[in-house]
Amino acid sequence: MSRAIYRRPWRIDVDVRDGVSPPASVASLGAAIASALGAGRAPRPASIGLILTDDAEIADLNVTHMGHTGPTDVLSFPLLPPSAFAPGATAPDVPRPPRSRVHLGDIVVSVERAIEQADAGRGGQTGDVRWSPADELRLLVTHGALHICGWDHATPSDEREMRALERRLLGPVGTDR
Repeated sequence: MSRAIYRRPWRIDVDVRDGVSPPASVASLGAAIASALGAGRAPRPASIGLILTDDAEIADLNVTHMGHTGPTDVLSFPLLPPSAFAPGATAPDVPRPPRSRVHLGDIVVSVERAIEQADAGRGGQTGDVRWSPADELRLLVTHGALHICGWDHATPSDEREMRALERRLLGPVGTDR
């Protein structure tokens, strides 16, 4: 199933792979991504892709693009440099058809991994949170969108900042909003 969700000024192109059943509504995932793009100072108007898949596909992507064997929960493929997300930045002037949006990149999430992590109590930012698969999936799309916006957690300071922003964006957890 493919669907475009408009959360002005962004378009979120969602592709749910065959056989994948997300535990959260596509609309709630689009809302989470839009919130993260706003907080991440994404240029506007813009589009972003979200692919909801399984462990097999994300494991293939993980080895091909990251050099890591096995599945992971989320991968982000940003198309713009971090400078595009600086305060006051606008959509880069790149050749594109009239009235189109710049594409920020794509987020790929293993729904299978999100469900397994939540069910095993290995969810959340710390890997020890017991919450719903829907909450775990919203965290993963939020995390992926922040990576698209140039946020990272390579240093302890960067990790603290990114995790604090994720907590602020997710708000109270425990329900499928």
